[in-house]
Amino acid sequence: MSSRTSREASVIGTEVGLHRVLEPEGVLPQAALRLDPDPRIRPDEVRVRVERLNLDAASYRQLRTAHGGDPDAIRREVLGIITSRGKMHNPVTGSGGMLVGVVDEAGPRSPLGLRAGDRVATLVSLTLTPLAVDDGLERWDGRSEQVPTSGHAILFARSIAAVLPGDLPVPLALSVMDVCGAPALTRRVVGQAASRLGRGPVVAVLGAAGKSGSLSLAAARRAGAAATVGLVPTVEEERRLAATGLADRVVRADARDPVAVARALGEPADVTVVCVDVPGCEHGAILGTAPGGTVVFFSMATSFPAAALGAEGLAADVTMLVGNGYVPGHAELALDLLRTEPGIRSLFTARDERDSAQ
Repeated sequence: MSSRTSREASVIGTEVGLHRVLEPEGVLPQAALRLDPDPRIRPDEVRVRVERLNLDAASYRQLRTAHGGDPDAIRREVLGIITSRGKMHNPVTGSGGMLVGVVDEAGPRSPLGLRAGDRVATLVSLTLTPLAVDDGLERWDGRSEQVPTSGHAILFARSIAAVLPGDLPVPLALSVMDVCGAPALTRRVVGQAASRLGRGPVVAVLGAAGKSGSLSLAAARRAGAAATVGLVPTVEEERRLAATGLADRVVRADARDPVAVARALGEPADVTVVCVDVPGCEHGAILGTAPGGTVVFFSMATSFPAAALGAEGLAADVTMLVGNGYVPGHAELALDLLRTEPGIRSLFTARDERDSAQ
């Protein structure tokens, strides 16, 4: 390897955080078993003083189920994961979440444009973010996805973060930014489908009353969907979603039951967006999508082998996309939808209130 190539590889390694990987060598931070959360930063890194974590929905559901809802046991396990792995990376779901904090120090060569004192939300997963907490999570009651805490996190040159808006409460802004990739990619896919079909597509959203689901419904309508269908599992969610007017039609079915999903949707959708935080929803989404259509999987509970083999077994000619959480402009779009769509804000607020009550 030439000296120039070696230097380029070293720079790329620093940009993506390879120097923070403790085990095993040679993998990127997301795939690592352990990261080094040393608070000393390199010139292209940023250190953030952590104020609040937001566990992703699939991870929190798994933890709550595994511990029978025992908040103390949930808190102990989350603390154990962070302490042992140097990041929040649920070993069962493979997912993490994101965080809010205040920039402590930005290296002189960091390209993120952040300054000390900026309150930011990280828009990259906690599964690849070096993290240490120093309060034992003692202020978290274990009953919701949002975790008040203190500590520090490290952002790399290739990380993404957004300065929080001043007009929204921090917990609300954090909830929105946690799922901001979903509406942005939905908008793109719906626009592409409209161009391909020569008409507005029919869009179905599974898990439509949740955070990513409600935002995706609004984004689909703005992008020119001819009709939107929101699928939910319970009478309560059906009533709540119908009251917002975000969907042209609200239907009820267990997203894990493929036949029930197809029956509830009726005519197959041109675009199906999966925002359900439980496993086993792949086949229903495929069965409910028209030939030549597109399925977008946003849930971290998705089994991609099940999706691929299920489509093959159903002889389903559908394009399946992985929602990777990043689309340029995703945070701005999600915040705009929150500000301009009263129905979205009502769903987010109701969800936060339910989590607190639990």
